[in-house]
Amino acid sequence: MDHVTFVPTVDQLNYTFGGAEPVMRITPGTALTLWTEDAFGGRITSRNNVASTALDTEDLNPQTGPFWIEGAEPGDTLAVHLVDLTPARTWGASSLIPFFGGLTSVPASPSLQEPIPERTYVYDYDAGTHTVGFTAHASEFAVRLPANPMLGTVGVASARREVRTSLVPDYFGGNMDTPEMAAGTTCFLRVNVDGALFSLGDGHYRQGEGESCGTAIEGAMHVTAIIDLIKGGGPAWPRLETDTHLMTIGSGRPLEEAWRAGQAEMIGWLGELHGLDRFDAYQLLTQISQSPIANVVDTNYSSVTKIDKRLLPSAAAHHGMHDELRRAARSLGAIHY
Repeated sequence: MDHVTFVPTVDQLNYTFGGAEPVMRITPGTALTLWTEDAFGGRITSRNNVASTALDTEDLNPQTGPFWIEGAEPGDTLAVHLVDLTPARTWGASSLIPFFGGLTSVPASPSLQEPIPERTYVYDYDAGTHTVGFTAHASEFAVRLPANPMLGTVGVASARREVRTSLVPDYFGGNMDTPEMAAGTTCFLRVNVDGALFSLGDGHYRQGEGESCGTAIEGAMHVTAIIDLIKGGGPAWPRLETDTHLMTIGSGRPLEEAWRAGQAEMIGWLGELHGLDRFDAYQLLTQISQSPIANVVDTNYSSVTKIDKRLLPSAAAHHGMHDELRRAARSLGAIHY
């Protein structure tokens, strides 16, 4: 297995899906050891830094990549197996930002309410206990929480020569912001352009479902991933597989549309795996699915449809690629899941 290490310089970071030249060409089956910058570009380091003065809204969510995958053609399936996600700093930051988040007036849905106050929270990360520390602003309350490192953004270039900001989730993946994108997960994405142009970033040291205020515990991340390719079979929407679950992710607005996209994708997947027609799959899905919310704050919302694999007969999804990549990950000797 080829194993490539890439740490981008500031000028090598990209902020779109599509429209960026590849930083490197790799062959399917390559293991990548990468570093990703946080969504704030490393500009928020203390409580004294607030978004309105520290951030440039056109310079958020930097991505490591894109990587050109040799042999990838439109309609193929890119498989991204996350082997390890390790916080690269001893702290992460989260912010309350005026007119941004799930519980405030936002530009897309304006109202006459006043903006929420700006507050910045800096969480220390303790690698020994694998925890992060929350400290309140308006009281002495403090609590330590288990870290759950994840990537907010995993995606490929979109189709039709579109250039999409790295703040957006859609059919190409992107800024889905789901805690399910953790070590041990394989993400399947449809290739839309030659070479796929895959990138990732937006490390979170912890995030709850929905990302309510719009920012997780944002932090730089050390990432190890294995990238592989399946000819044909590209899914309409991103799919995830772990040792225990199958998941699909739909994105759109309102949230109902994101949920529908994920549900319809799972119905199709159940058909592929078990030979069900779409109405039988619809009935079965109704009884066995879970629907965690990924985000309700981005340009598009994202909703996960999740099924416990123990509820169904064993079936090899995408030619057993998840199990194959898991075995390959073990050979790296760096599995943390």
